[in-house]
Amino acid sequence: MNEISLMTNKQPNRWMLGDALKKHGEMLAALISGLLILIGWTAERASGETLWEVFLAAYLIGGFAKAKQGFEDTIKNRSLNVELLMVLAAVGAACIGHWLEGAVLIFIFALSGALETYATERNARALTQLMALQPETARLVQGDRERMVSVKALNVGDLIRVKPGERIPADGVIVSGETTINESAITGESIAVFRGPDGKVLAGTVNVSGSILVRVTKKSTETLLSKILELVQTAQEEKVPSQLLIEKVESRYVQAVIGAVFIMLIAPPFALGWSWTETVYRAMVLLVVASPCALVASTMPAVLSAIAYDARQGLLIKGGVHLGQIATVKAIAFDKTGTITNGRPEVIAYVTAGDANGLEVLKTVAAVEHQSTHPLAEAIVDYAKEKGVFPNDVAVEHVRTVPGYGVEATVGKSLIKIGKPGFVDEAGAKSLQTIPEVRTDGGTTVYIEIDQKVVGCMVLKDTLRPNAKEALAEIHREGIRTIMLTGDNEKTAAAVAKEAGVSQYISECLPEDKATRIKELKAKYQSVAMIGDGINDTPALAAANVGIAMGNGTDAALETADIVLVKNDLSKIARLIRLSKKMNRIIKQNIAFAIGMIILLIINNLLGNLSMTLGVIGHEGSTLLVILNGLRLLRG
Repeated sequence: MNEISLMTNKQPNRWMLGDALKKHGEMLAALISGLLILIGWTAERASGETLWEVFLAAYLIGGFAKAKQGFEDTIKNRSLNVELLMVLAAVGAACIGHWLEGAVLIFIFALSGALETYATERNARALTQLMALQPETARLVQGDRERMVSVKALNVGDLIRVKPGERIPADGVIVSGETTINESAITGESIAVFRGPDGKVLAGTVNVSGSILVRVTKKSTETLLSKILELVQTAQEEKVPSQLLIEKVESRYVQAVIGAVFIMLIAPPFALGWSWTETVYRAMVLLVVASPCALVASTMPAVLSAIAYDARQGLLIKGGVHLGQIATVKAIAFDKTGTITNGRPEVIAYVTAGDANGLEVLKTVAAVEHQSTHPLAEAIVDYAKEKGVFPNDVAVEHVRTVPGYGVEATVGKSLIKIGKPGFVDEAGAKSLQTIPEVRTDGGTTVYIEIDQKVVGCMVLKDTLRPNAKEALAEIHREGIRTIMLTGDNEKTAAAVAKEAGVSQYISECLPEDKATRIKELKAKYQSVAMIGDGINDTPALAAANVGIAMGNGTDAALETADIVLVKNDLSKIARLIRLSKKMNRIIKQNIAFAIGMIILLIINNLLGNLSMTLGVIGHEGSTLLVILNGLRLLRG
């Protein structure tokens, strides 16, 4: 028994050691290679003899991974690559007796590759962390029985039990029970939110306190978490145009370098009178310095670092091409409802006339509206609950909804009417319109009539998202115009636009008109982004140069968009623009520096002023510099 227990405890340690070696093996090999070079160099200085065996070990340990990758890619793609070129350069250096320089070349090349892998892993880590949020099993409730099943086996309509401390395995609606939910992993909100019956819950969030019964509303492949995972995976695969161009010409460039080296091995003794020793030496130096390692590494570390940073900030980007393009945007179009505003009306003012008892009237109104599913009705009921008024004990009869006007019902012996002027007594409604709280621009006023007497009214309004005004102001400081697209009438649109501070607005814009409006804006501003959250926004998201979806948006919006604001925080847009501009600057700096360094080293080699040692340091040093320059974006 003790032996079995001991083996069980040791097994995870072996797994952990294996994972660590696999994860850090490339960096470890590079460092061991560097240590061997240091030992060989020290011994050479002390004895005056070259310990080629030590340098050979440095070659094999540091260069094995890159050599294997180079040969496999050459066979697979039937084209030459940088890895193969560097192996040839190192072997060439060894052939002419420059073991130290060749080993240093291998070491720095391996080190730069490990740093590039580090940038890739930082981006991939976002995916790993998200995958860890998805539970693999769920507690399925069937009658009086509960059994554990795979999350993939859940269907829409299934009932699942989620106990305190467990992650919710699927998107759904609470059928019974109440609890607080920690949604920080998905939405970024650090404060746990209360959820009771009919409350929506998301896969990957944590049930903090109570046991709840949840009805599944989406299959595991359709949840918000699964959509986010797809976006992160896509982001790792897409490449920016500069990277695609470099990869396209890489094979031809390598062929040209090998051709130039071949010519240099033959022509100089006849054309320039060089000795064969000098000729071979200069050819090998050319093989080293002409390799486009720095150019190849100038883009991807920067792109992956920027994407990894954005993922930590709640911004999921489908690919570097979209991140780069956001810097060129001259105008951003915003859907109003659910993007600039919260997407649901709230009671912002409630007044009563004469000696009417405010709480009693509110209780009666909430009891009537509780029978309706209209968004205004839900807002009124929520407002009553916030004020501590629960209308469950009020008997409501003969409820009748008049579409476009309001609702009426009987409470006790009283006839209650709730709606617009004309549905209730117009004279009574006008008497309340003089009250300052009622004259709110952009709001919807609902009047309350009891037994043919107007006793009060409520003003409801779709309020701005937190920080929306500040976020738009920050976007303006980046020199970008903002345009609000809304189906609201002119008066309401003007009021919201003024409150939010957008540059301009387009009112009475039907869903099918949004894509047309985006095309008109593109003709005017050349590069336009669109931010939306609904199915009706998808044509406009697709038509824009860059489509941005709110994290709580529909599946269609998430799939169509190029970028997703997981935390629904508009203030991230300005930061995204600044990071995009910074990334583009760094890529341009890297490309210019890499090309300049290659040209400088080649010229100095042809003039006979460049040693193999300086060639290796200059070439591989420039590669390390462009990678480190790109890794700066990991900090934003």
